[in-house]
Amino acid sequence: MSSPNTLIRHGTPEFRRITLALFAAGFATFALLYCVQPLMPVFAQTFNVGATKSSLPLSLTTGLLAPAMMVAGAYSEARGRKQIMVASLGLSAALMFIAAAAPTWGVLLAARALQGIAFAGLPAVSMAYLSEEVHPMSLGLAVGLMIGGNGLGGMMGRLATSLVADRFGWRAALAGVATLGLIATIVFWRTLPASKHFTSRPLRVGALFRTFVTQLRDRRLAPLFAEGFLLMGCFVTAYNYVTFHLLGPPYSLSHAVVGWIFVVYLIGIFAAAWIGSLAGKAGRGKMLATMIGLMLLGVVMMALRPTAFVVLGIATVTFGFFGAHSVASTWVGIRATHAKAQASGLYFFFYYLGSSLAGSFGGVFWERFGWFGVIGFLAVMLTLAFTALGILAEEGPTAGAA
Repeated sequence: MSSPNTLIRHGTPEFRRITLALFAAGFATFALLYCVQPLMPVFAQTFNVGATKSSLPLSLTTGLLAPAMMVAGAYSEARGRKQIMVASLGLSAALMFIAAAAPTWGVLLAARALQGIAFAGLPAVSMAYLSEEVHPMSLGLAVGLMIGGNGLGGMMGRLATSLVADRFGWRAALAGVATLGLIATIVFWRTLPASKHFTSRPLRVGALFRTFVTQLRDRRLAPLFAEGFLLMGCFVTAYNYVTFHLLGPPYSLSHAVVGWIFVVYLIGIFAAAWIGSLAGKAGRGKMLATMIGLMLLGVVMMALRPTAFVVLGIATVTFGFFGAHSVASTWVGIRATHAKAQASGLYFFFYYLGSSLAGSFGGVFWERFGWFGVIGFLAVMLTLAFTALGILAEEGPTAGAA
């Protein structure tokens, strides 16, 4: 175990290098991952597919990302952290160029599927890196800033894609995001400090499987895995189908105008850093409950007809989600007493599984029941998130602080 005196603290040059590198990596990852989301209506028209199938360039990616992350996290326990993260980010950007040039729907889906596997080396490994290198008192801020990078990348990826696609086409939009990904890879590679507290462990499949089973049975971790699934599922579903909602009557907005809605991701950047830093003092359980409640309030506002309420609702959902994710993901790293990469890998497995399954399943509600069907689906997921939080509370006072 590392001595607290040797861990990196807020305010040091090393802390600034770490947060810059992981902010850039988080920016690129979410831009590459979610830039296809506002293009769903374009894919539906270009490739003559329905609303549910048009979500596959996102759902297929996150669906394969989920299990691949557990493998990547385990592999990093034996091979190290930084090199896996650099390779993951660079390969993901390269595959985006292939997606941009895809001649058919099948080739596009294949490129996005491979991206899902390539992405896997960054999220879980980065959480393990931070938990090993950063002091616990500075960990919440570091994670919050990294998730803030996710938020900015998600916003810029969606917004830039919408604006560029509206003027130059979807292929040019995806190529532009791929270029940003390559630039971020170079920044990450040159800036992130090498691990100082990493200890290599031989990769044993049997031991790895037993670790996963143990962590899935751990009542201090399993409810947090459920939170990742439910919160991410709700968030992605909301963004997937609010685009269809606002492009149709009575709004009939253009792709470019709808794309500007993703500016509310700036709220998520603020929420991730602020709520992440507050959670250790105010209590993680209390902050998580507050953020879930905010998401539910946002869903209610999105059900109202005026455009302003829909936009305010999506902004509220965004704030609540990034705050909740910052708390829950940090909590996993703190509660896992060993095999932190595997624990983070399991959290992100369910996190991206929620994106994949709920993001596509929401299309069934959209096609059968319209926008109010989607709203009902979101409300059910958030109710289940409160239930999982209740199980965490049953663990006693440590649930809010440990």
